[in-house]
Amino acid sequence: MPRGDRACGRVWRPGSAGTAGVSAPAVLRSRPVEPTDSRAPELQTLTPGQFDVVQFAVLGAGFALLAYLLYSWASRDEVSARYRPSAYAAICLAAVATLAYAVLYSDVDSGFRLTGGVYVPTEEARTTEGTRYIDWSVTVPLLTVELLAVCSLAGARARRVRAGAMASAFLMIVTGYLGAQVVGEGRDTVALVVWGLISTAFFAYLYVALIAAVRASLPTMGEEAATSLRNATIVLLSSFGIYPLVYAVPVFVDVTAAWYTAMQVSYSIADVIAKIGFGVLVHKVAKLRTAEDVAAGVDTHPEPVWSSNVRKSEGVQPEVRRIAER
Repeated sequence: MPRGDRACGRVWRPGSAGTAGVSAPAVLRSRPVEPTDSRAPELQTLTPGQFDVVQFAVLGAGFALLAYLLYSWASRDEVSARYRPSAYAAICLAAVATLAYAVLYSDVDSGFRLTGGVYVPTEEARTTEGTRYIDWSVTVPLLTVELLAVCSLAGARARRVRAGAMASAFLMIVTGYLGAQVVGEGRDTVALVVWGLISTAFFAYLYVALIAAVRASLPTMGEEAATSLRNATIVLLSSFGIYPLVYAVPVFVDVTAAWYTAMQVSYSIADVIAKIGFGVLVHKVAKLRTAEDVAAGVDTHPEPVWSSNVRKSEGVQPEVRRIAER
C-alpha cells in the first residue's frame, strides 16, 4: 500500500470506489511520487506481454522443479546410506518448491485482472512475493543440509555446523522478508536498508560456515569428487548472490512494471540454478563418494555405481563383504 495514500486516509485498490475508470498511474499522479512512496513491485500494472513473461517464468520453473522432484525420488538409492540424507533433503526441498510454485502461479493468475488492455493488480497480487519468502524459509535451510551431507564433517562438529547453517539460512530469509514485505510494505527505504544489512550478516555467516566445511572436506575425497563438490558450492553460493542484488534495487531506484517482470524472471532462474543445478552436482558427489567407499572396503552398495556412463565401482552386497572378511 503506498504510504502517501495511507497518510491521507485513502487505500488504493484496483476497481475500488472512487477510482472506477481511472488507472492506477492516474491515481498516483495526483501528487508527487517519491521512490519510497510508489507501489510495491507486485502491485504494478502489467502489459499483456509482461504478464505472459511472468507466467512463463513461474510455470517453467515450477515444471522444472517437478521434474527434479521425480528425478531425486527415483535416484535416491544410487548413493549409500552414509550420503542418503543429501538425497532426502533434495526430495523435501523439491517437493516444497514445487508446491510453492503451484501456489505462486495461482497467485499471479488470480492477482491480475485484464482491464482496458492491461493487467491491473488485485488484492491477491500482494501475496505473490510472500509465497516466495515462505518457500525460501524452508528450502534454503534444506540446501545447506544437502551440501553438508556430502561433506566429511562428523559427530558433534557436523551437528554444530549444520544447526548454525540452517539457523542462519532461516534468519537470513526472515529478516529479508521483514524489509521487503512487512515493514512499510516494502516501500520504506530505511527498513529495506536496515533489515537488508541484518539479513546480510546472516548471509555472510552462512557463506563462511559452508566454505569452511567444504574446504575441510576436500582433502578427504578423490579428485573427481572434490572437483564436483567445489563446483556445487560455487553454483550454490553464486546463485545465492542473485537474491540480495534484486532485493537492493528498490533502495536506489523506483520500481516499475518492467522491473517487476525482470524480478520474477530473475528469482525463477535463481531458484532453478540453486535447487536443480546445485542438486544434480551434489548427487554426483554423493555417488562418487559412495564408489570411493566401496572401493576402499569401508562401505557396501548393492549395485554398481555409475557416473556419466562410467562405472565407478562394482556392486558389493553386505553379506558378501562379511564372508570376504572371514
